[in-house]
Amino acid sequence: MTKQIQFKKRLIALMSAGLILLSQLADAARLNEIRVWNAPDHTRIVLDLDQLPKFRDFRVANPSRYVVDLPGFTLGAVKSIGADKSGPYLNGIRVGMPDNKKARLVLDLNQEVKVKTLLLAPVQNFKHRLVLDVYPKNPRTVAKSPAKQASKTTQTAKATPGKSASGKAIPAKTGSKLFIVAIDAGHGGEDAGARGRRTREKDVVLQIAKRLQKKINAQKGMKAVLTRKGDYFVSLRDRTQNARNAGAKLFISIHADGFKKNSARGSSVYALSLRGATSETARWLANKENAADLAGGVNISTRDNDLARTLLDLSMTGTQNESIVFAKSVFNELKKIGKTHSNSVEKAGFVVLKSPDIPSILVETAFITNPKEEKLLRSAAYQEKLANAILIGARKYMKNSTYYAGQKN
Repeated sequence: MTKQIQFKKRLIALMSAGLILLSQLADAARLNEIRVWNAPDHTRIVLDLDQLPKFRDFRVANPSRYVVDLPGFTLGAVKSIGADKSGPYLNGIRVGMPDNKKARLVLDLNQEVKVKTLLLAPVQNFKHRLVLDVYPKNPRTVAKSPAKQASKTTQTAKATPGKSASGKAIPAKTGSKLFIVAIDAGHGGEDAGARGRRTREKDVVLQIAKRLQKKINAQKGMKAVLTRKGDYFVSLRDRTQNARNAGAKLFISIHADGFKKNSARGSSVYALSLRGATSETARWLANKENAADLAGGVNISTRDNDLARTLLDLSMTGTQNESIVFAKSVFNELKKIGKTHSNSVEKAGFVVLKSPDIPSILVETAFITNPKEEKLLRSAAYQEKLANAILIGARKYMKNSTYYAGQKN
């Protein structure tokens, strides 16, 4: 009898311990997803988390690894990522639970790297995020894992005009006779932009931007540079800085509008306003586009403090007025290929247009939330029409403008 009682007590104790463990696991926060975005100069790894983590990161040698521990977290439906999808600086990304008290992320490195970490609070459809930006310690030397030897990466590509070997924009050579146009495909990476039934804004605007780049590069004396060439995030301020570094004399930001009512339709062209928007729609759109940094992954507390100086510079130059003239020229061409959302160029406080020395416009090509216009945006033929209209508008502006008179190209 005594043995039976002892056995029952042990069984109850084990069951209680198991229930406590299950309860602890159920209450623990989870690492839900890992996403990887490869930019020309770094790889961004984003961890989706249920709550704000108190993480611990450290390095391990032989073989070289970068480890992130997440105490109090369990693993959701998240899997390790192979070398072919983890970026040029890694041999893979592994996840596991070394014990029941923490989740662990391991970056298997194939070269020396610098890792910048960033915690992002919930915004839009995102929960808490831990961002790891992985940069090569020596940007000019990018090792590849065996799985990547056959593929050519942008980090090892030879430098081309307006671009360094790392893919970053570089200043144009003094005395260059090329008229450089910066084309900015909106959103990218974590920031998908507006969504249609089958289409993401970040994808379709990059397609249009590349078509426009090809058309501009076919023009004598002109060259186009892209502020982003793939599906990765670029902050609003970096987009304008990339244009300036490339020696751009025009800046065209391309977007595809979205609205809560799918009946909204038509293209629009915007210039910068320093004194408020020309309509409620323009104000709403500017607020939405300016929030792209939060979705894409920028800690707003780290933004620079040069806004007041930038606005002062703008008020002392003719750049803002030239932007309006440029916008009207493009708007007139877009009217010829389809409906416009408004009867004239609109103005609002878009951060991406706040360049003190480059006439800049933002083109909303169509409403991606309108089923008919979404279908047009997915059409290669209509993308070509949009790119051609923007090109013609830019060329007409350049031909008639006196803004560049006396300037050396």
